[in-house]
Amino acid sequence: MHTYRTHTCGEATKDYINQTITLSGWVDTIRDHGGVIFIALRDHYGSTQIVFNDDSMLIGINRECVISASGTLRERDSDTVDPKIATGEVELVVASLTILSKANPQLPFEINASTQTREDVRLKYRYLDLRNPKVQHNIVMRSRVTNFLRMKMIDLGFLEIHTPILTASSPEGARDYIVPSRKHHGMFYALPQAPQIFKQLLMVSGFDRYFQIAPCFRDEDARADRSPGEFYQLDFEMAFATQEDVFSVAEQVLHSTFTELSDKKVSPVPFTRIPFDECMLKYGTDKPDLRNPLLINDLTDFFSDVDFVFFKGKPVRGIVAPDCAKLSKTFFEKMLSFATEIGMQGLGYISVLEGMTLKGPIVKFLCVDKQQELINMLGMKENDTLFFICDAPGVVDKLAGGIRTELGKRLRLIDENAFAFCFVTDFPMYEENDAGEIVFTHNPFSMPQGEMDALDGDALDVKAYQYDVICNGVELSSGAVRNHRPDIMVRAFEIAGYTREDIEAQFPALFNAFHYGAPPHAGMAPGLDRIVMLLTGQENIREVIPFPMNASAQDLLLGAPGYVTDKQLKETHIRIR
Repeated sequence: MHTYRTHTCGEATKDYINQTITLSGWVDTIRDHGGVIFIALRDHYGSTQIVFNDDSMLIGINRECVISASGTLRERDSDTVDPKIATGEVELVVASLTILSKANPQLPFEINASTQTREDVRLKYRYLDLRNPKVQHNIVMRSRVTNFLRMKMIDLGFLEIHTPILTASSPEGARDYIVPSRKHHGMFYALPQAPQIFKQLLMVSGFDRYFQIAPCFRDEDARADRSPGEFYQLDFEMAFATQEDVFSVAEQVLHSTFTELSDKKVSPVPFTRIPFDECMLKYGTDKPDLRNPLLINDLTDFFSDVDFVFFKGKPVRGIVAPDCAKLSKTFFEKMLSFATEIGMQGLGYISVLEGMTLKGPIVKFLCVDKQQELINMLGMKENDTLFFICDAPGVVDKLAGGIRTELGKRLRLIDENAFAFCFVTDFPMYEENDAGEIVFTHNPFSMPQGEMDALDGDALDVKAYQYDVICNGVELSSGAVRNHRPDIMVRAFEIAGYTREDIEAQFPALFNAFHYGAPPHAGMAPGLDRIVMLLTGQENIREVIPFPMNASAQDLLLGAPGYVTDKQLKETHIRIR
């Protein structure tokens, strides 16, 4: 420790005034005040001002050089104190200096302004981008979250077990990353999309509570909340567990994590439970942001006897927005523009004026009694505005969800100082695809509610023990009670067009294991990257990953994906077509 420094740049405080100390770090800024030169010296822990009276000591030094400086720590003059940093009351008067490493004076960007730089440049020079304290803070938070989650799971009696990275290809919804085998000609491994099969096999093996901070690999396109290529999740599974048992663990872990690592308000436990059908109707999405108080109302029955041609034969939704009637015409024009951008033909509305009279193009189609019925049904007040959304089934909810979100933003109704959690439950087991075929909606290994009896009726009515954890409109986790019975599994897959032979061929280990006594088990896997993204207030998940790929799944720092040699191709029996 003392070879290069006696203290870090974050701990050189007034406690060490008049002591001789040594600091090491990067030259952040250089300021020449007419014979007295000041350098802000930066390391991982903070920044300290160091002072030179002999400018010859600075020959060959520029920003981002790595230096070690020794001298006496003294108190700053009162008018030069910097209250923004922990060491702002002191400065180091340098007596000796050593250059540990020189830096190219032509920096690709200013370190402290790296987040304003084009992303491709940031990622190419990620090691410089990470020197920005704001960027580095995100990675520190990631480490804190990872450690907290691990300790919490251990406290709850879970055993950390690592599952394989090289495994078999498995159809889990996304494309695999495949790895050629050198020893087995023409055969391939796959990187795991999730440890799903392995963690279920652990339950069959007699382990009771498993977890790991698991890397997952999926060849899928990037989004703001999804990193291409790889991501990490808190993967856990419990034997002899119900859905509520999993919810209890998730609530303890997530509530304590967000409470411990943030000053924002966190939803109290138990978190709100919202069935999927209700969620789609009230919020227009299965990822509701509960910070937004606006709700979507089903007005289909109300308009069934109203002679308004645009609402005939289609579902109608309505959203009551408070105090909108007082807003300018520009507000409504911008909302109409947004509505057309998301695919709506228009955006009708009715406003409540003084004296509880209604105004709007649709009012003339409503008799006085129907107007009063609408006011009473929705609890409308003066200056409220009711926005209408009407479209085909399956489309109207998504459009209404978009209008709800946009109104919440434009009216500034969303509480930015809160983390609002909920569980979305009772997902449909099956859905009908564009070809009219019955297919699985989500995880095919989920237990249908009602078990075998549920599979005798209409497949589209079957609900699964599947659930998501949502926070502020972001899906943090999905999970399920697993189907541990081979007979139910065969029947469930038959409905989706698979035979017993298909199951045995695609999932041999799991299906065979279930014939040797499998306990009821359930679990979920909150996404680590998304947890950190929420806690740090970032809008793009790449901001909380140390070395992320870009949106095109390229590593601009190391140059991946890249070409390999002919020798490597020959060893793995691959020919490029």
